[in-house]
Amino acid sequence: MTYYRRNPQTWTKGKSIVSEADLALDRLLTERLRAARPDYGWLSEETVDNADRLNRRRIFVVDPIDGTRNFLEGGREWTVSLAVVEDGRPAAAALFAPVLDEMHAAAPGRGATRNGVPLHVSDRSDLAAARLAGPRRYARAAAAAAGIAEATLRFVPSLAYRLALVAAAELDVAIAGPGANDWDTAAADLLIHEAGGTLTDFAGLPVRYNSEETRHPPLIAANALLRPSATALVAAVERQLD
Repeated sequence: MTYYRRNPQTWTKGKSIVSEADLALDRLLTERLRAARPDYGWLSEETVDNADRLNRRRIFVVDPIDGTRNFLEGGREWTVSLAVVEDGRPAAAALFAPVLDEMHAAAPGRGATRNGVPLHVSDRSDLAAARLAGPRRYARAAAAAAGIAEATLRFVPSLAYRLALVAAAELDVAIAGPGANDWDTAAADLLIHEAGGTLTDFAGLPVRYNSEETRHPPLIAANALLRPSATALVAAVERQLD
């Protein structure tokens, strides 16, 4: 927060942007987390990937600032996303939204919480009435195909926070477009599952983490009632956009 709304230095990184705040937080998390668990591997958006993580049963998966553009614009919906991945699946998650003062946490079999309050996905079953969020072109196409009013769509700059809103029952369906990385989804994945929902690919399979390739195909977060129809909808939109 010492950099927030204070015009930190920025650089372009491919099609994305990185700030000195991202790098400072990455250093802080590296020092504290790796010192506490030196036997864990490490995967962070802002650290050069080291193939040694593939030999570790447990790794930290970190996005120092998820939603950097929103952070730089002085927005509110950016997060710090942390997960421990064990044998390819999240085993602990912490997702913090500093401006909103929201701390989300989850562990397998222990549920998901926001500021200590238990979370549970919605029980909505009608896709046409679903509250949906995703990348603009995916969300708009999906809404049109499902009969969802475009005015109800929500565009959330932090992918991790977008997915976490399904766990909090503030969204019914959230879409991660193609190319999301481990650090974008690992923490939110556990939040959703512990809140009674699912995050899957088009085949309905859960996401596997800490593989050589960290990028994923389109993913859909929803409750169990909406998952089949939401997955079919997003798969149809993907074919249309291709």
